[in-house]
Amino acid sequence: MKTLLLTALMFCILQNINAQKTEKMETTEQDSLAIVKILEQVYFKGLYEGDVNLLKDLFNPGTLLFGDINGQPYAKTLEEYLEGVANRVSPKDSGNVFKGKIISIDVINTIAMAKVNVKMYTFNYYDLLTFHKLNGKWVRVNKTLTNVNE
Repeated sequence: MKTLLLTALMFCILQNINAQKTEKMETTEQDSLAIVKILEQVYFKGLYEGDVNLLKDLFNPGTLLFGDINGQPYAKTLEEYLEGVANRVSPKDSGNVFKGKIISIDVINTIAMAKVNVKMYTFNYYDLLTFHKLNGKWVRVNKTLTNVNE
């Protein structure tokens, strides 16, 4: 009788563990898909069209941007970055090639990291974008970038 009860108890515990893993996996998958949507419909579109309002909504206020472009250090506040986007001719308006590609997305609880490749003008950028889920919405809280010669 004890063996039967212990077996039943272990079965229930294992079922509960598996249910928790499935739920967590679905949540991570949903969050990854939400970030894919943000990257494709907001980030890449905003860069291509030069749409500062679209990009501004994606960033958390106070976001900082760091990296290097052709070996030169790059450091800007969100405001400086958006001003640069606003004052350049967009890839769309210039007729230049633009390609945005998602390389990877890692989600852990309410934080995520996306690695993307953006080809525009003569640049081949690799961006590491950090996201944080605040009030149920994924926002970018950091951006690091580098230009890689092909």
